[in-house]
Amino acid sequence: MKLDILAVGVHPDDIELACSGTLLKHIALGKKVGLLDLTRGELGSRGSADIRDQEAENARKLMGVSVRENTRMDDGFFSHTQENLLKIIEVIRAYQPEIVLANALDDRHPDHGRAAKLTADACFLSGLVRIPTERDGKQQDKWRPNAVYHYIQDYYLKPDFVVDITSVIEQKMELILAYKSQFYNPEDTRPLTPISGKDFLEFIYARARDFGRPASVDYAEGFNVARTPLVNNLFDLK
Repeated sequence: MKLDILAVGVHPDDIELACSGTLLKHIALGKKVGLLDLTRGELGSRGSADIRDQEAENARKLMGVSVRENTRMDDGFFSHTQENLLKIIEVIRAYQPEIVLANALDDRHPDHGRAAKLTADACFLSGLVRIPTERDGKQQDKWRPNAVYHYIQDYYLKPDFVVDITSVIEQKMELILAYKSQFYNPEDTRPLTPISGKDFLEFIYARARDFGRPASVDYAEGFNVARTPLVNNLFDLK
């Protein structure tokens, strides 16, 4: 299956929190979307790797995509190695996305910035014919996505562009709440974490409003680019 967009997150729920509204909008436009988690989030304070696996699958079904893979790198301890680059390259070549969405360039969680660099480098290296990879016993062709965009996560980073998600904001919140072990549940009596309180969900709404206000929309998601984007028609910009 060839994808239009591959969204990559180092932890299950990164994608849902930061760019799922954008993905939902493009799915509604008929674009083919796939998801790639780099770790199982096994170092998270709540839940477990097995629980996160099931929650990620539930979120996939809710989003309505057929592709979600996990490279099973070590949460918290993965590094920028040939082995890990090749894991991502294999997925990129398998699905040949035009656009890759990746973790934030800089963030509170150190995994996010490291994953951003790892993913962007894998996108470049995937286009080099002299790097051999195979899947299911078959040699893969080289493939380089046309663009890599980095979604914004916990830290506020000034976006290079925003996507209006007003029409899908409630669907986005449903996807986030598919991760029942991680986010607000009034029936959960376990100790709170920085992301499990009701105030964190309110922050998600507030961040989306903050991104949307300068563009005169109610809710938006923000993205950064490392490479200057090309615009063919000024009327495509709003």
